Amino acid sequence: MTRAQYEAKPIDITGQSVLPEWIDYNGHMNVAFYVLAFDKALDKVFDLLDLGVDYVSRTGDSAFVLQNHVAYLAELKLHDPIRVSFQLLDWDAKKVHYFMHMYHATEGFLAATAEQVMMHVSLKTRRSSPFPAEAQEKLAAMQAAHGKLPRPETAGASIGIRRKSAA
Repeated sequence: MTRAQYEAKPIDITGQSVLPEWIDYNGHMNVAFYVLAFDKALDKVFDLLDLGVDYVSRTGDSAFVLQNHVAYLAELKLHDPIRVSFQLLDWDAKKVHYFMHMYHATEGFLAATAEQVMMHVSLKTRRSSPFPAEAQEKLAAMQAAHGKLPRPETAGASIGIRRKSAA
């Protein structure tokens, strides 16, 4: 894959919708299933990088998520279609930092965001290991394209309770 094959826009992943078993007692998608939907979208990106399930079977290496910060912004309900966008923020020989937005695929509203850091791992040793050269080339090409995008406003956001100042 050459640098020209990645555009300076996030990668869109479609094809998911909210399943009945994802609905909780509040009548909307349960928080755990937002993470699952992000993870399923990430599988598609891993396939683009040749780091998906075939790679794991072929090499005995994989990727583990080290950090995950999810912000729940709007409700998704039964059968709502989902679109996830993926933006590479940074990477090195062993880790990748990325940001995903989850949208209602037809109404267009932002339902959630996820910022994650993942690490390449040897499943034999259960330790970090460098990405193969081919994956590093693809990550470099993706970074060259995604590096032209504005950084998501909430990337790197901390968590806590916001208090009004006592003026």
